[in-house]
This record gives sequence, C-alpha cells and structure tokens, in this order.
Amino acid sequence: MNTRILLNEFEYFEPKTVSDAIALLAKNRGKAKLIAGGTDLLVEMKNGKIKPKCLVSIMKISNLNYIVTDKNKTRIGAGTTFQEIEESKLIRDRYPSFIEAVRSMGTAQVRCMATLSGNICNASPAAEAPVALLSLSAKVKISGIRGDRVVPLEEFFVGPGKTALLPDELLTEVQIPSPPKMAGCAFLKISRVVADVSKVNAAAMIERAGDKLKSCKIALGAVSPTPIRAKKAEEILKGKKFDEETIKAAARVASEEIKPITDIRSTAEYRKEVSRVLVEKVLRRAWERAGG
Repeated sequence: MNTRILLNEFEYFEPKTVSDAIALLAKNRGKAKLIAGGTDLLVEMKNGKIKPKCLVSIMKISNLNYIVTDKNKTRIGAGTTFQEIEESKLIRDRYPSFIEAVRSMGTAQVRCMATLSGNICNASPAAEAPVALLSLSAKVKISGIRGDRVVPLEEFFVGPGKTALLPDELLTEVQIPSPPKMAGCAFLKISRVVADVSKVNAAAMIERAGDKLKSCKIALGAVSPTPIRAKKAEEILKGKKFDEETIKAAARVASEEIKPITDIRSTAEYRKEVSRVLVEKVLRRAWERAGG
C-alpha cells in the first residue's frame, strides 16, 4: 500500500465551470495539473515523479458528468467515473467491449473514483479503456482558450504519458460513434492478477456483410509507446471471408506491427506471442456478437 504523504506544497483550485478551469490553466501555464479522481496523479505525486505548483480539480464542474446518446454517437463527459460507465445500460448494450475493458481495470474502489478523462490523459501505454475506445473509433473533445476542437483518439496519444493537450487545454468529452447494425466488438487482456495493469490487451470491432468482413478495427495496448491500431492486420481482413486462415493471418500480422519491450511485467517475446493469441480471440468473439 502507498502510505507516503504529499511533501511538496501546491495550490488547489475547484473551478465551477470549464471556462474557469481553462483560465486557471492559462494563468498557471506549465505549472498546473488537472485532477479528477486522482487515482494516477496522486500516486505519482507521492512518489515524487510529479511536483505541480497547483492542482485544478474538474470534479465540481457539474456539466462534465453525463452519458448521452443520439443515433450518431454516444457522448461521455470528462467527469464521469468508471463505475458510472459500468452501470450504464446504454453503454452495456452498445459497446460491450468498452464494458469489458472497464471491468478489467483495478478494483471496485478505484473505479468509483477514477474518471474516463483522467485515464485517457494519463496516456499509459498499458491502459485498458483507451484500447477499447480506439477499436470503436472514438474521438475526444478538447477545450482551451482558443476554443474547442475534436481529435481522433489515435491522434491524441503522442508518447508514454504524453498527449496532444496543450498546457491551457483540458479534455471535456469522449465521443463514440454508434455501432452499425451488423457489428460486434470484444476486449481481452492478460495480466498477473485480475486487478493488475495489463501485460497485453487487445480489442476489436467488426462489421459483417454475410460471411465476410465489411470493416474491422483492431487495437492493442502494452505493446508500444502508445495504445495503437493494427492497421495492416485490419487491411488483411477487409472484404475477406471470416475463416480460420484469414483470422490467423491477420493475428500474425498484428503481432508483427507492435513494438513491445521487456519490463518488470513481461518480456517482449511473450508480448508478441500473446498479442497474436488475443487478436485471434477478440476477432472470434466480435464476429459472434455480430451474429456470425
């Protein structure tokens, strides 16, 4: 258990609006850190890896906590916790792979506190939720002093712990396109214990046309400096008949696209082999959910 205290002094702000939060970030440009649930940030502060001069909390901004949908997309506010996502029937019905990713994350206590935006902005290469969201073609809405912009999630991650956010910007919303009618998605991960960070995780979203794949998205985590899409593998599957030969070929290519490392959790060789196996499994499960 991490029982260390926060040693460095810092100012703490609780803005009530997004515009107030942006103003605080702009005023303390480069010296401020946003905090939501704090499940990642406070650990890094206790370990002395991050020493911000001030913290700007988004948890008192009431209009950042929502899950709403229309026929085109589902929108999730930045202050929404993983517990709220897990309990959402709307999310469960539309995006089972996202629910699988959420339920694989940490403990129930962590999911009560942790927010979707905080998890995404932490930009861990091994994070589970971003991989599911990548396979679902999610986008993020970013707000700053120059206005709002919407960025595809795959362009949001620029390196381990690094994102496309500028110092005076914050992520305010995640947008997930509505799934096609004949579509299915799935997520799987391998970890030391259930609540541990992934050694490898994978997700897939497929749209079928009869016995063929009309389109496919495959994403992987903990195998590269950022969560990634396996685009070469996706191309192999597009328009092809969904059979064992095609599945195995795509999974093999996906395992060759990644750039895993050896660390305290696993070896690069293990990650390559497990990535191949996980891609095969998520493709089969997604196909079944698409009615195949």
